[in-house]
Amino acid sequence: MTQAQKDRWYQADRLGGLRRFAAAITILNILGHTLLGFEPAWAHPFVAMSAAYSLEILLEVIDARSNRRTPRFMGGGIRKFIDFILSAHISAMAVSMLLYANDRWMPVAFAAAVAIGSKALLQIRCGDRMRHFLNPSNFGITVTLLLFPWVGIAQPYQFTENLGKYGDWILPAIIICSGTFLNWRFTHRLPLIATWLTMFALQATARHFVLGTAWIPALVPMTGVAFLLFTFYMITDPPTTPATKRGQIAFGVAVASIYGLLMASHIVFGFFFALSIVTATRGAYLWYLSRISDREASALLAPAISAPSVAHAHPATHSDHALPVRPTPATAWNSATHAPHLAPSTIGQTALGGAD
Repeated sequence: MTQAQKDRWYQADRLGGLRRFAAAITILNILGHTLLGFEPAWAHPFVAMSAAYSLEILLEVIDARSNRRTPRFMGGGIRKFIDFILSAHISAMAVSMLLYANDRWMPVAFAAAVAIGSKALLQIRCGDRMRHFLNPSNFGITVTLLLFPWVGIAQPYQFTENLGKYGDWILPAIIICSGTFLNWRFTHRLPLIATWLTMFALQATARHFVLGTAWIPALVPMTGVAFLLFTFYMITDPPTTPATKRGQIAFGVAVASIYGLLMASHIVFGFFFALSIVTATRGAYLWYLSRISDREASALLAPAISAPSVAHAHPATHSDHALPVRPTPATAWNSATHAPHLAPSTIGQTALGGAD
C-alpha cells in the first residue's frame, strides 16, 4: 500500500468508520443505561470520557509543541475537533461499558487513561511513520483487570436483560448486520472476523476431544452479545490488525488459539488477554522487521563513506586493476556526490507495507 493509498484510506474509510463506530457505541451505551439493563453506574461513561478526552488533548498538545506544529484539533472548527476526539470517545465508551467496578470511578478512569496513553507511549516505526500496535480499549481493560483483581467484566446478561424473548434475537441481529456492514465497507476486516469465528468453534471442539471439555458450554460464548461486540467492534481495530488477507487470517488463528490455551489453563477473561498477547507479539515482530530494514539501509549507505577514500588513493590514474564498479539495481551512484540512490522496494517495503 503506497502512501497516497494510505492517505486516501484515512480520509475516506478510516474517518468514516470512526464516525459510525462512535455513533453505534454511543447509542448502545444510552440504550443500555435506559432500556437494556446495564448495571455499571451512570457516572462511569462520563468519568471515562473525561479521562480519555483530557489525556488525548494533553498528549496532542505536547507532541505538537515538541514538533513545532499546530495541534490536529485546531484550525477546522468544531467538526475537526470532534473528528480528532472520535478514537478517544470509542475507547471511553468501550471501557465504561465492559468493565464492572461496582460504584468506584477510579478503575474506569484508569482504564481509559491507559488506553489513550498506550497509543502515544507504545509505538513502533512502520515505513515512514510511527504508529501504535496495541488495541487501546482492549489493552486498557487488560491492564485494569491485572492490577485490580476485584474489578471484573460486565455480565453478558445485562445487554438483553429487559428485552424479552423477541428482543433477545433482535438486538444480536442488529449488531451482526451493522457490524458486518461497517467492517465490510470501512475497515475491510471480514476475513479476520470469519477466521476468528471459525477458529473459535474449532478450539472449542479441540478442547472437547482432547481435554474432555463439554462441547456445548465451550461454544455458548458465541451466542452472547458481549462476544458479538468483541468480534465486530474490538478485534477488528484497523490500526492494530494486519491489512492483508493472509495477515488477517493469521491474526484470527492466533487470537483464537491463545484463547483456547488460556481456557485450558483455567485463566478467566480470555478474550482480552488473548488479544493483548497477540497484538504485543505482532508489535515485537514489526519492530524486528524495522530493525532489519534499518540495517539494510545502513549497509547500502556504507559505500558512500568508503568510496571517496578510494578515489583519493588513486587521484590521477586509471590502472588495469582499478576497474569501474557497475551499480547494482538496488543502488545507483551519483557521480557528482558519490551518494547512493536507494530503490524503495529493496528496503523492507514488502514486510512493513503489508503489515499496515
